[in-house]
Amino acid sequence: MLCGSIVVLSGCAHLPLRPEQTSDVVPDTLQAQGAHWTTVPTQFVKGGDVTFAYRELGEHNEGVPVVLLTHLAAMLDNWDPRIVNGIAAKHHVVAFDNRGVGSSSGEPADSIEQMAKDAVLFIKAKGFKKVDLLGFSMGGMIAQEIALTEPDFVRKLITSGTGPAGGEGIDDIKSVTYGDMFRGYLTFQDPKQFLFFTRTPNGIRAGKEFLARIALRTEDRDEEISFSAFFAQLNAVKAWGRAKPRDLSKIVHPSLVANGDDDRMVPTENTYDLARRIPNSELVIYPDAGHGSIFQFHAKFVPQVLEFLAQ
Repeated sequence: MLCGSIVVLSGCAHLPLRPEQTSDVVPDTLQAQGAHWTTVPTQFVKGGDVTFAYRELGEHNEGVPVVLLTHLAAMLDNWDPRIVNGIAAKHHVVAFDNRGVGSSSGEPADSIEQMAKDAVLFIKAKGFKKVDLLGFSMGGMIAQEIALTEPDFVRKLITSGTGPAGGEGIDDIKSVTYGDMFRGYLTFQDPKQFLFFTRTPNGIRAGKEFLARIALRTEDRDEEISFSAFFAQLNAVKAWGRAKPRDLSKIVHPSLVANGDDDRMVPTENTYDLARRIPNSELVIYPDAGHGSIFQFHAKFVPQVLEFLAQ
């Protein structure tokens, strides 16, 4: 249970993960429907001049859908099935490819502002009147921009591994990313093992388990991001890090702000800054965790999200 406005999950950094934290168990409600993030079909919807690729899971009831906004270089298959399945057990969850990324059409956006406009296009194309936003990393930047520019579309805001415009160290994204891509090349590992997770035994194990989970889908996999789209996104995040700070006091939506205590991509100080500047926010910091803390601590993050959305 979230106690007050700040929760720091200390004292468990060196505990072994429980079996339920590493297995890919489908919640009973989804199992009964025969649904799972690794098998749900890809669909398409036209929004403005873009045909967006998307997937959705969970009950399509009268509740507010949860729209997922993804990270740098990501497409649909980069979402952790443990997180999507867990949230979809109680909510309608929708994820989509950004313009010019994965299976979505168009030229890739080169600014966070344009990505936010495109996300709103997608939300409108789906006919949603109000949504909950869950943004990871670059997706958290997009979520902030939507909350500021289109506040009536947003009910609640969840961000992780992200920071505000002009945030400390965000404009170093290129050097950090290129450095870890090179480390991955030299060691024959996915760069996300270095970018998302700490180099402690817990972090290394969590990274391997996460990479195994996002590889579970074997059919109808999405297209990998192109080099042009990747560079456009890198430039967009770098520009966000150099941008003039926004007035985050205008984000009045209930907000859950999460990160690991050792984020190298978007330094963790930015998460504390977000929580201080967004008036109605709750902060969760996971120990011995980096940029991908919500993937490492999915067994804690999902219940926290469900509780937050139910409040």
